[in-house]
Amino acid sequence: MRNLAIIPARCGSKGLKDKNIRLLAGRPLLAHSVSAALDSGIFDEVMVSTDSELYAKKALECGASVPWLRSPELSTDTAGSWDVVKSELLRYQNHGMLFDTVCLLQPTSPLRTSHDIVGSYELLVDSAANAVTSVCEVDHSPLWTMTLDDTLSLAPYREKMARHSAARRQDLPPYYRINGAIYIRRVCYESEVCLLSDPEVAFIMSPETSVDIDRLMDFCMAEALLTATEETLGEIA
Repeated sequence: MRNLAIIPARCGSKGLKDKNIRLLAGRPLLAHSVSAALDSGIFDEVMVSTDSELYAKKALECGASVPWLRSPELSTDTAGSWDVVKSELLRYQNHGMLFDTVCLLQPTSPLRTSHDIVGSYELLVDSAANAVTSVCEVDHSPLWTMTLDDTLSLAPYREKMARHSAARRQDLPPYYRINGAIYIRRVCYESEVCLLSDPEVAFIMSPETSVDIDRLMDFCMAEALLTATEETLGEIA
């Protein structure tokens, strides 16, 4: 298979300015995803899709490919990630490069490892699926969560808890959420570029590698986890 990794990194972050190149453990945020993709040995091309000359320069320094800048139309807050992926695949096609799969790697998931990427592709092949999406187990079972109305009454929650009071946490079924770290799709070239999404299977990642950076607190958490991992590896070495 010919595999393409796309790391989307536009420069218009509203929550944290220049989030995608903000330093995390001494490296630009997007560099962690670039390294994981390159270290996996899976991809024929690891490209950063960006609308910024500065971001492109940072990406190139990390070893990624930036063959062109993203169009302004696909660099807005409302532009969808899959629209960006299809656009980049079409541009590659126009340059004579076709791929069997595309893997979307959000730069906001910097703790995703090359082993996670390799495992996802192994699952794609072994399951004969057309799509793989990464997930992780949620911290708290939905059976122990609640909604609140305008009265802020806890009575419905207490009644719900009473029904599950005999259940131990370890006896409850696990629940999962999409963690945003890895999206693999097989590519079909017919009248247009198509991304195949069915059947789709889940690749399970640990909560520790599923940190999704959106706020400053997420940066702090990711940095702490990266530091702890490096210290552990240093002790083992």
